[in-house]
Amino acid sequence: MPFYHKQGNIPHKRHTTFKKPDGGLYYEELFGTVGFDGMSSLLYHVHRPTQVKKIIGQKDVSPKVVVSKNITSRMLQGWNVKPVDDYLESRVAVLVNNDLEISLAAPRKSQTEYFYKNADADEMIFVHKGTGTLRTFLGNIKFGYGDYLVIPRGMIYQFEFDTEDNRLFIVDSFSPLYTPKRYRNWFGQMLEHSPFCERDLRRPENLETHDEKGDFVMKIKKEGTLHELVYATHPFDVVGWDGYNFPYAFNIKDFEPITGRVHQPPPVHQTFEAAGFVVCSFCPRLYDYHPEAIPAPYNHSNIDSDEVLYYVDGDFMSRNHVDKGFISLHPAGIPHGPHPGAMERSIGQTVTEELAVMVDTFKPLRLTQAALDLDDGEYWNSWVE
Repeated sequence: MPFYHKQGNIPHKRHTTFKKPDGGLYYEELFGTVGFDGMSSLLYHVHRPTQVKKIIGQKDVSPKVVVSKNITSRMLQGWNVKPVDDYLESRVAVLVNNDLEISLAAPRKSQTEYFYKNADADEMIFVHKGTGTLRTFLGNIKFGYGDYLVIPRGMIYQFEFDTEDNRLFIVDSFSPLYTPKRYRNWFGQMLEHSPFCERDLRRPENLETHDEKGDFVMKIKKEGTLHELVYATHPFDVVGWDGYNFPYAFNIKDFEPITGRVHQPPPVHQTFEAAGFVVCSFCPRLYDYHPEAIPAPYNHSNIDSDEVLYYVDGDFMSRNHVDKGFISLHPAGIPHGPHPGAMERSIGQTVTEELAVMVDTFKPLRLTQAALDLDDGEYWNSWVE
């Protein structure tokens, strides 16, 4: 997200000496993306951030694809994913391609034994259930129901949950995740017609600075492999930073829907974009107000994209049988649309309370065994009258 933020103490000029109270020097780190061409922040550490004491080992965590070519519409019952204590072990990949991984998670315990860094991907974590604090080396963000947590690649973080009942919908993006270009002017500021603005984004606060030496376990995901190392100093030792590259939160209820006299196409719901996909937010809104309007979406063919819809809450007028945590997959190549009777039921309705997250990919999605285990097996023929 291209806007400036800073926390803690920083020197007047970058790349100059910054002295500690005892006369020693803080250690500067450029935390950047896309080489030296993307968004970046400058961090100032108490200790050198490069001190690795031990390499414990590694394990393959890449998703295991069992269906690589799919044209079957599917309904995954996402809340059937079983809760697991460990945050990383709870993440279950279901739909993947070369641009992203879509996962579900039901972690029960906070991260207290290790720190985590995803060096492969930006993460978009949608909080469907649970509250807590996202702790990062750039500050902390409180989170709750309906929050999108956007965590840039390389960010060191821990999840601190308030309870054991948590449900997360996760997208790992292998290209940077941005707000849509059409919402921003040439300086990067959100425009007046944008359905949200910088005021709606919650930035890190309460910067933690730990001056500690010891053994600190760091788990780093790189090229589908989870590496485990031991750092010599506490990863949260930043005394100050500034720049454009940092995590933030955005609540789906702060998305202001764009409506019209007739049914609006999915791009009006767009919230994020990456090189190979977009993310949309379907929120409670007034229905179309043309006297002859059909509020239900029209039948359409996804010729160039697979459509994934994660159902969060409310009543979906276009579906006859969905529940919280369900995921519908409508693959490219075949049309899809309202279930039988849904179009007719929508006529004359004035409002919808639906809440959902949609991911449209520009390359076909592949299915893991976990996806097949969650599939109801019947959704593909549910349009037959």
